[in-house]
Amino acid sequence: MRPYLLQGHERPITVVKYNADGDLLFTASKDLIPSVWRSENGERLGTFHGHKGTIWDLDVDRFSNLLLTASADATVKLWSCQNGECLETFTHRGPVRGVCWAEDNRRFATISDPFVEHPGKIMVWDIEQPAEPILEVDLLKVDGKRVNATNIWWTYLNEHIFVSMDNGVMRLYSPETGSLVKEIVAHEKKVNRVQFNRDKTLALTSSADFSSKLFDAVNWKHLYTYKTDRPVNDAVISETKDHILLGGGQEAMSVTTTSGKVGKFETRFFHIVYQEEFGTVKGHFGPINALAINPNGRNYASGAEDGYVRLHFFDKSYLDMQDPVPEADDDEDAEESKEDKAPAPVAGKAAGKPEQALEYDESIMDA
Repeated sequence: MRPYLLQGHERPITVVKYNADGDLLFTASKDLIPSVWRSENGERLGTFHGHKGTIWDLDVDRFSNLLLTASADATVKLWSCQNGECLETFTHRGPVRGVCWAEDNRRFATISDPFVEHPGKIMVWDIEQPAEPILEVDLLKVDGKRVNATNIWWTYLNEHIFVSMDNGVMRLYSPETGSLVKEIVAHEKKVNRVQFNRDKTLALTSSADFSSKLFDAVNWKHLYTYKTDRPVNDAVISETKDHILLGGGQEAMSVTTTSGKVGKFETRFFHIVYQEEFGTVKGHFGPINALAINPNGRNYASGAEDGYVRLHFFDKSYLDMQDPVPEADDDEDAEESKEDKAPAPVAGKAAGKPEQALEYDESIMDA
């Protein structure tokens, strides 16, 4: 596996995201300055200066013309991707945790934390009417306890606004009225992040309860669970293979006293249906906070507490790897295959040998 080490940030990485075409990679960290890179070679194309607080989230429109960034300085900024100019600033009443474009590329939704007497809020904005939000929804306390939102998305065709919470719950709101449409109890602990596939038919959660779950994003039925032995900070769905990638590691406060091997800071590969781990990719020496996979499936990016973004290019052996499912023409063939044939090997396993993870401890190519 061929990696590039993108050294453009000075503090822990918070988010990495590809544009719709997969040729650009946007990254942000706690150092206040988002960056954009060329995904094919790791070349840094530009930065966006103006925020005064940690950048918690960002989103780029489908045409890669406009970038939104959400910051702890209680603002969301709208940027031109061509020249890095700040076009508009949207002021909130508390730190902004998430931002997401609607499919019309005109509206966007944000989530903010409570601050002093102001509750946490969901807001919907129109870039052509930037003075005030067109919708505000208060995030009220649950059983007298404050609940913070962690992630926000628009569902397919802008039908609902999806919000994940730090109490393990996920909610769907109406974008027209702000009313609560559905609540799903997904995890026992905080939902760190939720990622959708490209057509928004599947949703993959990442939780502090050491697990990731796959949901049908149409009826919100739970499909599969991927269990680990560490907190999961982010997880993504491959668009070209039946695989998912999980990233996390031990708590950041304990990193300085732990080696990378003990801290388990690698990216883990699971089969989306079999729910089996078949490989890992090492490299970071801090918990992985953010993951993104290129829409073309040829590379993925990981950002960690160590302040580095690693851009990994898959080997041809991985790209050509098949995920065979045993098939038979009829019932008789099926019975014969059971008697006469050994089970087909699963990726990462060899017949007659113990399971061997596809581990990479690659050399680094500085970009």
